[in-house]
Amino acid sequence: MLYGGMNLLQVQICVGSSCHLKGSYHIIKAFEKLIRKNGLEQKVEIKASFCLGNCTKGVSAKVGDRFIEGLSEANVEQKFNEYILGRV
Repeated sequence: MLYGGMNLLQVQICVGSSCHLKGSYHIIKAFEKLIRKNGLEQKVEIKASFCLGNCTKGVSAKVGDRFIEGLSEANVEQKFNEYILGRV
């Protein structure tokens, strides 16, 4: 997706039943906070998604074309740094 001539990195976070119960709402809020903290509002877009097919492995997300499994409040900043900061 283009925004003001720039490519936006799309981050889809699963909000299906299993991920919801495992805290996907908190993951979305943490990602939004990290995006603001790093000044990436014009470069990263967060979207809710239904099942990404990895229900048993914790909260799932898709960053561009890469999947993240096992997201939790404990590792969200590390995963953000690894999968998002390195791409924008």
